[in-house]
Amino acid sequence: MGNSALKTHLENSQKTGVFQLTAKGLQEFPEELQRLTANLRTVDLSGNKIEVLPPAIGNFLHMKSLTLNSNRITALPSEISKLKKLETLSLNGNRIVTLPSSLGQLKALRTLNLSGNRISEFPPGLGTLRHLDLLDLSRNQIRNVPAHVSELQTIEINLNQNQIQEKTSPQPQPEPGRSVMERIRLPIQTHYHQVLRLEENCLDLSSVPQSILRDSQVSLFSVEGNLFEVKNLRDLEGYDKYMERFTATKKKFA
Repeated sequence: MGNSALKTHLENSQKTGVFQLTAKGLQEFPEELQRLTANLRTVDLSGNKIEVLPPAIGNFLHMKSLTLNSNRITALPSEISKLKKLETLSLNGNRIVTLPSSLGQLKALRTLNLSGNRISEFPPGLGTLRHLDLLDLSRNQIRNVPAHVSELQTIEINLNQNQIQEKTSPQPQPEPGRSVMERIRLPIQTHYHQVLRLEENCLDLSSVPQSILRDSQVSLFSVEGNLFEVKNLRDLEGYDKYMERFTATKKKFA
C-alpha cells in the first residue's frame, strides 16, 4: 500500500475516529497510528499478515473497538490492559496460544472474540469483567474448564469445537467434585436470554448437571456433537423447566 493512500486513511481517521484497513497485506501494526492516539475509537485491521501487536497499543486510551481477525498474531502484550474504554476485542482466526492475565483489567469489555486460535487453557482473570456479554472461545484446543470459570458473569459463552471432557484439572480445585458445566455460571437477573454452547466437544451425558437444566437461567443449551444423543437430555430431571425457558425465549424473539 502506497504512502499517499495511507496518508488519506490517516487524514480521514483524524476526523472520524475510525481506522479501517483490511486485507491489504500489512505485516506490521501501522506505526503511523501513533499520531492518532487521542482520536481513534475504532480500529479494524482484519485480513492482514500482522504477527505482533506492539506494546504501544496501550497508548490508545480512547479506543472502544479493536478488531484484528485473520492475522498471524501469536500473543498479546500486557500493555493492552491500559485500554480502559475498550468494549470490543476481536481476534478470531489468529495463532494465539495464551493470553495475559492483565486482560481482566479491561473493565468496560463487552465482547471478547477469540475463536479459531490455538488456546489450550481457559484464559485466567476474566471473572473481573462484569460487563462482558459475549465470550467466544470456539474452535480452540481447550480440554478443561477450570473452577475459576464460575466467576464469569456472561450472557453467552461459546466453547464449541474444543476438546473439553469431564476430567479434573491437575491444579487444586476450590470446589472439587463440580462438573465442567456446573463451573460455568451465567447471570441470574438480566432481561437477556442466556446461552451456553458446548457443541462438538468430548462430553458424555453424565457431565450434564441437573442444576443447569432445573435451576439456571440458561435458555439455549447447545450440546450437539458430543458423546451422547441430545434427545437423551429429556430423561434428565429439570429438562421440562429448561424447555419452558427455551420456548419462552423463542416466542420473545419470534
